[in-house]
Amino acid sequence: MSYPLIFERSRPGRRGLRLVEETPEATRYIPEKFLRKAPPRLPEVDELTLVRHYTGLSRRQVGVDTTFYPLGSCTMKYNPKLHEEAVRLFADLHPYQDPRTVQGALELMWQLSEYLKALTGMDAITLEPAAGAHGELTGILIIRAYHEDRGEGRERRLVLVPDSAHGSNPATASMAGYQVKEVPSGPDGEVDLEALKRELGPHVAAIMLTNPNTLGLFERRILEISRVSKEAGVQLYYDGANLNAIMGWARPGDMGFDVVHLNLHKTFTVPHGGGGPGSGPVGVKAHLAPYLPVPTVERGEEGFYLNFDLPKSIGRVRSFYGNFLALVRAWAYIRTLGLKGLKKAAALSVLNARYLKELLKEKGYKVPYDGPCMHEFVAQPPQGFRTLDLAKGLLEMGFHPPTVYFPLIVKEALMIEPTETESKETLEAFAEALGELLQKPREWLEGAPYTTPVRRLDEVRANKYPKLTYFDRE
Repeated sequence: MSYPLIFERSRPGRRGLRLVEETPEATRYIPEKFLRKAPPRLPEVDELTLVRHYTGLSRRQVGVDTTFYPLGSCTMKYNPKLHEEAVRLFADLHPYQDPRTVQGALELMWQLSEYLKALTGMDAITLEPAAGAHGELTGILIIRAYHEDRGEGRERRLVLVPDSAHGSNPATASMAGYQVKEVPSGPDGEVDLEALKRELGPHVAAIMLTNPNTLGLFERRILEISRVSKEAGVQLYYDGANLNAIMGWARPGDMGFDVVHLNLHKTFTVPHGGGGPGSGPVGVKAHLAPYLPVPTVERGEEGFYLNFDLPKSIGRVRSFYGNFLALVRAWAYIRTLGLKGLKKAAALSVLNARYLKELLKEKGYKVPYDGPCMHEFVAQPPQGFRTLDLAKGLLEMGFHPPTVYFPLIVKEALMIEPTETESKETLEAFAEALGELLQKPREWLEGAPYTTPVRRLDEVRANKYPKLTYFDRE
């Protein structure tokens, strides 16, 4: 049975509240061109219908609070409810307040910056970017400003990305005005070092990597990659999507990276999904600090302040100072766990991934790059099975599917990240479900799911012909 839209529950004349009558005083200072000529097309429902509708919707949602959510490279870990108590402490702040009246908020941001610098091995940081991809763009724009300031901007027009890179990497480089070239992986799933060396030169601006990489493998030749990059004057960019595997154990700055973005909404348990809000701070080495967005949060003799005095800055990348309440949650997570706790979380994420990988191999799944994985791994179903059918079958079994068909270098890929917050019993139940699906008739798999609120969707058609509002149906 389909779930009615709120507009389909609407009946003319029904009300859940009564609005204050409009008066001339209310519109005196609003220009005529901004005033409505007709009432908004809002649904007309009573309060009880409204409450039942949205309560019912909330019970049909899937997320980390309701089910195992093993999205590879996305770190959908549990979000502690303690953080919601922390953000309520700042509910009355406004970004236009005088900095002297929000010293506590500024101190929190400064402390978070110091923690993130310590965890990544970076020298300076901005908390402005609103998400990981936004952090990527900020980092690449900083690199571009650096090369231009050195008079090399016209020559260095190429960004190198591995063939297993996150899709946002080449998209980000292209948005920043760069050409993009793919670097192949070797048979071990790591970057082909010799192929990379052949591409380096004075025409290359940056290399975008993540470590562990998208296959869940640690790039063991990262120091050599860093060395040859530095010799060529190329900046090394760290995609922080996979930091969850190494936080507290290894630092991108020590590996030789010049720029790093962090996904606070992944690694540091800030809720995400459904479009945000996220948070993607960017850390840089000292030679790139002058190009950071303004303002940065600094500590002076008279307290904490916002520093706009960065003449070489790339400028603002977001209104105000980032998604502040996301920063509060990340700060609370770090303060709660401490370095010892963060290291344990990373170790458990690796342990869970390796345990689940072995369980799936016992069930008949293949792991094409079967080195010691870190926080995630990429599996394949046996020949004759389609990953899409298995993903739909998992919905019928009560599990959210993992990432499918990515990375592109693995056919019929199932990219799985269990995270550290899942129990051994949950991992075993998930593996058992995937094993049971291999015993199902082909006809059953091709028709799944059967008992979910919505049956199998035509996703290609939905992408080509989106209907984003109720009124698109008319």
